Amino acid sequence: MLTARPPAPTPLPAPRARDPRVAIVHDYLTQRGGAERVVLSLLRAFPDAPVHTALFEPEATFPEFASVDVRPLRLNRIRALRADHRRALPFLASAFGDLVVDADVIVCSSSGWAHGARTGGRKVVYCYNPARWLYQTSQYVSEQARLARLAVRTLRRPLERWDRRAASSAHRYLTTSSAVRERIRRTYGIEPEILPAPATFGPAGPARTVPGVRPGFLLCVSRLLPYKNVAAVSAAFAALPGERLVVVGTGPEEAEIRASAPANVAVLGSVANDELRWLYANAAGLVAASYEDYGLTPLEAGAFGLPVAVLRWGGFLDTVVEGLTGVLFEAPDPGLIAASIAALKGRRWRSDAIREHADSYSERRFVDRMRAIAREEGARATARPPGPAGPGPVTTREGSNLR
Repeated sequence: MLTARPPAPTPLPAPRARDPRVAIVHDYLTQRGGAERVVLSLLRAFPDAPVHTALFEPEATFPEFASVDVRPLRLNRIRALRADHRRALPFLASAFGDLVVDADVIVCSSSGWAHGARTGGRKVVYCYNPARWLYQTSQYVSEQARLARLAVRTLRRPLERWDRRAASSAHRYLTTSSAVRERIRRTYGIEPEILPAPATFGPAGPARTVPGVRPGFLLCVSRLLPYKNVAAVSAAFAALPGERLVVVGTGPEEAEIRASAPANVAVLGSVANDELRWLYANAAGLVAASYEDYGLTPLEAGAFGLPVAVLRWGGFLDTVVEGLTGVLFEAPDPGLIAASIAALKGRRWRSDAIREHADSYSERRFVDRMRAIAREEGARATARPPGPAGPGPVTTREGSNLR
């Protein structure tokens, strides 16, 4: 008797390797900047990952971190350091050099400190710039921060050795732009992969009117630091009496910028996300004169269809398409900035083309690539050598620890 052959079983998908245990290490969570937005995107890629950081001031950074497993270092107990992370400059290298993170893969979101963390797993560094506080001290640390300047000057050689060891301890090195890639090559001799930071802030979401601000202004969104050149942007408006500038941001130069601002410049300080959304939606354009490693604000403005006037330097060369999404000026000079604003206002812009360019820097692309990298490195973690990878504490040439 013939019997029916049982149907062939439906083939199962190939088993997927166990997702690695991922931890995130970030310099400090004491402000609302582009790097902190990147950490939020990393958390969307790795929602179960803890965030190790030197300092955590919940009221000063994005509110989303309130629900995250943030694990600050011992320095966080000192309120003065949470209030101004630059005061912590003499201590951060040793603090991160002592940090050992138990994970298959750690992702270090670093502008000079977090890449010093150690792990027995694999280390992926997402580098915003080689330590600006060390290699570009005059741009990063204001004249008023004398203690930080003195600390860097006194400890420069051991800090440089520590920093280069930290960079060389990474198994994978990523960065945001072609300009920063070149600096990493020169500073560390490392060839990093470019993975642009995602533009995550856009029109979707609530918007709240900012009292006293009428639509049609130019917008500058920036921390108020020397290398951001916001004072030069403000000064440009003395020659533009028919235009208005709104400045969003805080920092060491805030009092000086407020005192010197022309009558047609409003310095708002820190604003909430819904207020920032209203400002982008009601601005005529964005102005930025900073020596920017990446250039995220033109992408944020682009999500709202806004053209930009920016400095022809660094990361802006990647994120701004001259003639399509904005105009560029050659130096952070008030006269050149004023001329570029006049050029921006004097032509028609295609808001749909500007939005399309901004859309190419999506968070989805960033998240997918980071997950793929973590899986690749996690697979290699099984063959890892014993002992944590990292530079350890800062030492002088004679070998004593600087703690």
